[in-house]
Amino acid sequence: MTFEVAAEAYGRFMGRYSEPLSVVFADRVGITTGQRALDVGCGPGVLTAELVRRLGVDSVSAVDPSASFVAATRARCPGVDADIAPAEALPYPDGTFDVSLAQLVVHFMTDPVAGIAEMARVTRPGGRVATCVWDLAGGRGPLALFWIAAHDLDASVHGEEQRAGGREGQLAQLSESAGLSDVESFSLTVEVPIRTLEDWWQPYTLGVGPAGAHVAGLDANERAALRARCFELLPTAPFVQTAVAWGAAGRA
Repeated sequence: MTFEVAAEAYGRFMGRYSEPLSVVFADRVGITTGQRALDVGCGPGVLTAELVRRLGVDSVSAVDPSASFVAATRARCPGVDADIAPAEALPYPDGTFDVSLAQLVVHFMTDPVAGIAEMARVTRPGGRVATCVWDLAGGRGPLALFWIAAHDLDASVHGEEQRAGGREGQLAQLSESAGLSDVESFSLTVEVPIRTLEDWWQPYTLGVGPAGAHVAGLDANERAALRARCFELLPTAPFVQTAVAWGAAGRA
């Protein structure tokens, strides 16, 4: 699945969660000076920017199947090596990187095992391959309340809980199937301040991802009903939203 939407829209929709996630993800994987790193499914460059901050622009590469996101990553990180490519066909020789990472990407890969195997191929033997996905099945991802509200109004609507990697231990299973060794599982938690209920809702109207597509497919009355139901379920603003992601890391 690709996200051919404006980088600004994606940033407003998911960036508020993925920005802090990139910091704790890089910390957990152990990104340190001297490594050469690849960001797979870079989107508009959130994790790429964090890697550049730690390693320098000459030590970071990034790929994404969306041309608009690659352009946004290049603009955000001038001089970074960013290319248009899917995870399943990375444009690098074997063993190019010390560490390859995919943040919030595995659940959108056409073939997650093939994508992780490609990450392993371009990582040097013994190098780290790491992935993370929101806790979709456990209802602790940032979009969980939205999908609960949507289902309350239409029982035929289901969220993203069946997507690959969103269940505890699933990323580790996929990583082992892709040939990684010494695979470990972990969880990552971020806390995001929400100023008003409207600030929380408005990014869902930008057409980003499955949630945005669902909102876009509603008529005005249905959209208003969904907004109202979300507001009934949300805490009184301002509040802090906690979001949890599952992660896995192994050796190529």
